[in-house]
Amino acid sequence: LPSIPYFRQLLAADAVLLDAHEHYRKQTYRNRCLIRTAQGPRVLTVPVVDGARSEKVRSSELEIDYRQNWMHRHFRTLQTAYNSSPYFEYYADDLQAIYAQKPARLWELNIAMLRLLLRCLRWPLPIELTTEYYTAAHPFLHAAARLVVDKRDFLTPKITLPAPEPDSTSQQPHPQVFGPAFVSGLSVLDLLFRQGPVAGQFL
Repeated sequence: LPSIPYFRQLLAADAVLLDAHEHYRKQTYRNRCLIRTAQGPRVLTVPVVDGARSEKVRSSELEIDYRQNWMHRHFRTLQTAYNSSPYFEYYADDLQAIYAQKPARLWELNIAMLRLLLRCLRWPLPIELTTEYYTAAHPFLHAAARLVVDKRDFLTPKITLPAPEPDSTSQQPHPQVFGPAFVSGLSVLDLLFRQGPVAGQFL
């Protein structure tokens, strides 16, 4: 469930290229997202199998740990936080359908969620996968000699993004639940549940 800043990075893109060959890295947004609750911002995390050695596993091969009932906790938390939002029920069934599929790998879950969110935002961006590992040393070329901008480490839980400029139309705050103070970096679900089909206009 990527963040609003993640989707803002896609505004100028003509496709999303996902790295299917990188090694999984802990303490990133690859298995977590941030939402807003009555108690403040809260992190939702997808547990992975054998987390101690997960960084030695390719991201596309990392399995989800279903010994924990994290799906129920995730959805209940989303329901408690956003049930009063105008469009929660509009998207809830689609989210539950993905949870019900119980994808075996984190990679599969993330792609399913990304496809859903792009569809909800009404963005027809194609999703493509790398055929080999690319280093981050410099921009690289993909199919049809298209230049690829590497954003794999643009967002991490340890990095605080600079505050948006007050007159920036591409980073305008939107109404949030639980108080007037604006919390940045939330999952794009926060925007979708409040704004519905016009959510893309707030990016």
